[in-house]
Amino acid sequence: MKVLVGSTNPVKIQAVKEAFSKFFNGVEVKGKKVDSGVPDQPFGDDTFKGARNRARALMDEEADFYVGLEGGVTELLGRTFTFGAFCIIDRAGRESFGASPLLLLPSGVVEGLREGKELGDVMDELTGEHNTKQKGGASGFFTNGVVPRKDFYLQGLCVAMAPFLHKGLYEGK
Repeated sequence: MKVLVGSTNPVKIQAVKEAFSKFFNGVEVKGKKVDSGVPDQPFGDDTFKGARNRARALMDEEADFYVGLEGGVTELLGRTFTFGAFCIIDRAGRESFGASPLLLLPSGVVEGLREGKELGDVMDELTGEHNTKQKGGASGFFTNGVVPRKDFYLQGLCVAMAPFLHKGLYEGK
């Protein structure tokens, strides 16, 4: 089974590989750099739009599934959270979506985002590390390593598989 991912980030590729391997044998995952069509740091619905755009941008190649992942930010109850949005499209063009848990962001991080910075850059500044988004990410830092970015994404990718596992229920048959 061939799965294309709209990213070359090794954390995203590994999360997709682990998720699909829970459901299928012989999973081959390949990452490809594609444009999300949304701002580098998407807010709200743009996060899901970016994931969908990434998945759709892959469909010119032959694969069983196309996966877009987009890290974004949303506001609920007057607080700001980061999350991952996922779009999975099968070769027949059926789409599904999923999301990671929400991670509450501290005000200092939110200020950086409001200034137009990407979360990964704000986290690099905060931690003094380089390229944290290809490592543990914000979730890894704020949970003291208990929920690294790959794991933060894993459950959302798995639940996004539900319509493909139970097609008749999701297609109204």
